[in-house]
Amino acid sequence: MEKFKKVQAIVNGAADDADKFYTKNNKAAGTRVRKAMQELKNLAQEIRKEVQEMKNKQEAAASKTTKPTSAKKTDTKKATSSKTSTAKTSTKKK
Repeated sequence: MEKFKKVQAIVNGAADDADKFYTKNNKAAGTRVRKAMQELKNLAQEIRKEVQEMKNKQEAAASKTTKPTSAKKTDTKKATSSKTSTAKTSTKKK
């Protein structure tokens, strides 16, 4: 949650610079906005990774605590492989 709050702080901090860039054509403010957006991108990626790791841990813990259900009947027939036609070119000279 700490990283998410940091995202909010970066967005709020960049709002003034974005206004300066878009309304007053302040180039330095545009540079600061770009820097803030890069920080957001990196932070967002870190948050995504953390969330996925937490989900995986929760799923692993849940699967260990649940009892296995009765085995499902599966079809034992193997799927036949489909043949793909490929055009072959002849290299023989006439």
